[in-house]
Amino acid sequence: MTSAYAFTDYRSQGQTLPYVIVDIAKPPSGGLNLFNLYVALSRSSGRQTIRLLREFDNAIFLCSHTPELLAEDDRLAVLDKET
Repeated sequence: MTSAYAFTDYRSQGQTLPYVIVDIAKPPSGGLNLFNLYVALSRSSGRQTIRLLREFDNAIFLCSHTPELLAEDDRLAVLDKET
């Protein structure tokens, strides 16, 4: 047996982990977006240390960001110019 633990993409932000197993399947409570995927896949210390738990739909990488996320990004860009 190998000890392990799990946490959400929100909890993993800012952390670098030596090895990660990522589940890209659609969660029962909603959907995935590009931000969720980026956070999950970028937690590893390198491409060789990422393992995917199961097959996934490649189309998720081709979708656009949500309008709310794009609006927030625009808002932050304006604030950055003002300060």
